[in-house]
Amino acid sequence: VQLQASGGGLVQAGGSLRLSCAASGRTSTTNTMGWFRQGSGKDREFVAAQWWSTTATSYADSVKGRFTISRDNANTVYLQMNSLKPEGTAVYYCAAGSKVWYGGEWNFRAYDSWGQGTQVTVSS
Repeated sequence: VQLQASGGGLVQAGGSLRLSCAASGRTSTTNTMGWFRQGSGKDREFVAAQWWSTTATSYADSVKGRFTISRDNANTVYLQMNSLKPEGTAVYYCAAGSKVWYGGEWNFRAYDSWGQGTQVTVSS
């Protein structure tokens, strides 16, 4: 599976951005799409995930109520980010997994394919 992320940019605190991740290739093997982020000098952290067969979603506590993950019918996954905070400044990565189980979505090792990342900068 190949992933192409886009939509990052510079936004003021309190603003919104929508990230997109277009999946291509053997998407029939994908059961979960996720978003992770990595700030400068920090570990990669889980943001959100969606299971394609059930449309169930999962969010990190830090983004619950502000971020929404969704998917269209053309294998593109979105991350709508509202009420952005400066601590949300990071490179955001989308990921695809074929065997991501409920409860394991936070672990980046559970995913098979990764996009190139898109920079999000939130100014205070």
